[in-house]
Amino acid sequence: MSVQVQSSAQGALCACGTDEERAYAQIANVMDLYRDKEGSLIQVLHLAQGIYGHLPLELQKFISKGMRIPLAEVSGVVSFYSFFSTEPRGEHTIRVCLGTACYVRGGKRVVEALREKLGIDLNQTTGDGLFTLEVARCIGACGLAPAMMIDDTVYKQVNVNKLDAILGEFKLAEGGAAA
Repeated sequence: MSVQVQSSAQGALCACGTDEERAYAQIANVMDLYRDKEGSLIQVLHLAQGIYGHLPLELQKFISKGMRIPLAEVSGVVSFYSFFSTEPRGEHTIRVCLGTACYVRGGKRVVEALREKLGIDLNQTTGDGLFTLEVARCIGACGLAPAMMIDDTVYKQVNVNKLDAILGEFKLAEGGAAA
């Protein structure tokens, strides 16, 4: 998608029609605020992902041009930091801890069970857009191992028998049937 957005240093932007055009216009505003600030690329990418939802190559090109930074640098930052995603993410992010304590106490079994229950692999999103599955190297809850997080909520001493109930909370909240 190629979107041309005119913005000025004062932050004026077009009254574009589609959601995507509005997102690009908001990102152009962000770039106007940060363009001349040294070391601001990560902040711009973070805000852009918050606005757009992810950072596909076309958006990275837009940011590269708008920030006057080589595309290789923008893409390098996006691919280096696990926080950034080039693919659409689910409404809820599941992060299973695989730090030493969680791994030893069954974290890998939790990951395998989630992959099977959700029908996705790591770093993928369910077809309904509800969940994205990731692993974390440590979430700082070693005494609660194995632990996982869904969004900002930590679940302690998780095992495969608890997963249906945990996932069911979110499916019911979305108006669907429990798993």
